[in-house]
Amino acid sequence: MPSASCAASDARQPVPFSLWRDGDFRRLWVGQTASQLGEQAGLVIFPLFAVLTLHADAGQLGALRAVGQAPTLLLALCVGAWVDRWRTRTVMVWTDGARAVVLSGAAVAGFLGWLGLPALFVVAFAVGVLSVFFDVAYQASLVELVPREQLVRGNSALEGTRSAAQMGGPALGGALVSLLSAPIAAASSALFFALSFLSIRRIRRTEAVAERAERPARVGQQVREGLRFVVGDPALRTVCLASAAFQFSYAALMTVYLLFLPRELHLPGAAVGLVLAATGPGALLGALLAARLPGRFGHGRVLVCAAVLGDGAFLGVPALHHDSIAVTLPALLVVSFVFGAGGQLVNVTVMAVRQAATPDGMQGRAAATITFVGMGLTPLGSLLGGFLAQQWGLRTSLLVTAAGMLLSPVVMALSPLARLGRALPVRQ
Repeated sequence: MPSASCAASDARQPVPFSLWRDGDFRRLWVGQTASQLGEQAGLVIFPLFAVLTLHADAGQLGALRAVGQAPTLLLALCVGAWVDRWRTRTVMVWTDGARAVVLSGAAVAGFLGWLGLPALFVVAFAVGVLSVFFDVAYQASLVELVPREQLVRGNSALEGTRSAAQMGGPALGGALVSLLSAPIAAASSALFFALSFLSIRRIRRTEAVAERAERPARVGQQVREGLRFVVGDPALRTVCLASAAFQFSYAALMTVYLLFLPRELHLPGAAVGLVLAATGPGALLGALLAARLPGRFGHGRVLVCAAVLGDGAFLGVPALHHDSIAVTLPALLVVSFVFGAGGQLVNVTVMAVRQAATPDGMQGRAAATITFVGMGLTPLGSLLGGFLAQQWGLRTSLLVTAAGMLLSPVVMALSPLARLGRALPVRQ
């Protein structure tokens, strides 16, 4: 029988950390999920409204998407420096509150008949600016809430719910635009951002804030420090290059794809939303696999294989035709599912690599630098997609942009990132 002293010793042992018993993590999880649901719905609502209601052509759709993506190129580096000096909770709360206000304004403008292409451009840019702040802050926030050894599981949980948003957001946005109206769809996105505002503001844990002396000079210095840090780390440098190759090609592909589905395959708005939403279940699977596969097969091997699988999924789409909808629609759903699974597995694994390789005081700048390099070319990609669709036609353009997405796994396979093992080196 164990002695009383042994029993007392056992009683004093710390309880293992559990993500779901932590109230602050749950609040971040709920808020981030609601925010992503609003964002994913918005990514479908306004392009579909422009194509189906305002009859935007390929160039106009490409320009609309480029305007929404331009803030990443313009602001990401400075946002990273600011986020490292501010509390991430404060940034997330106010940016989602502001997004709720902007989209509420868009809904009112729609009801009044003022929601034309110029207004869509303004809304897309404003939401894009706020999204840069939120995305950098939420990527840096997890390090403040969970132990480093739990980062993969924490990211898996957050990205898993993001996949649920990817499933529900496009379906909801497409259905509302098709069956009701764009103003109602915009109002629904505003409600999700309001929910995120209410949830994240209840996070109680206090974050350390860096000194703010000499703000103008130090912001520029911090930006340079972030750039030097990422460029000097082989793994993070490869993440930047691979992300840039993927995001540029994906932005071009999605501009063509959002035209190809309704105009070449004659899918209604609700069906387009369903096809895009099928990414969600695949992304949920990818997030679940990301909690297990890297620790079993190695982070590098998982990254390369998942990128080949996910990025190559669109290569067969140009062969589909509208006169065989019984084959076309299921095939599109499978493509979205596979793309979602592979893409989410890459996203979660890359985020864990970045967080483990980055010291605490550099988290915001590292995330912003990677976002800047990876997403900075997306406006040009969107414009290129619109140009190719006008010059080469939708099928040829879709095939070319889909092939371009395979540059990302090639970059990773030829780099030190592919040799990362089961355990990640952690930098404090």
